[in-house]
Amino acid sequence: VQLQASGGGLVQAGGSLRLSCVASGRTFSLYDMGWFRQAPGKEREFVAGISWGGGRTHYADSVKGRFTISRDNDKNTVDLQMNSLKPEDTAVYYCAAVLARSGSSLREYDYWGQGTQVTVSS
Repeated sequence: VQLQASGGGLVQAGGSLRLSCVASGRTFSLYDMGWFRQAPGKEREFVAGISWGGGRTHYADSVKGRFTISRDNDKNTVDLQMNSLKPEDTAVYYCAAVLARSGSSLREYDYWGQGTQVTVSS
């Protein structure tokens, strides 16, 4: 599966951005999807995950209540709505995919797209 993320940009603290990731190459609904981010000098970290049918979601504590992950299996897209952005949300954001399996934590992925830069100014 190939993944293409978009929607990053520069926003002031307190603002919102919506990231989108389009998948191609395989049946999208077979995959759990996730978003990760990597800030300069830091390791990549999990942000949010969503199960193949959208029935389960999981968020990092740092974004819970501010970010919402969603998917549209007809359009092969997974989105990340980011509200109340903070300077510490500044990072390159990556979408990721893994073949769905029972009991998945939604935190481990096998396929990665290129990143999209999100910069939050104070």
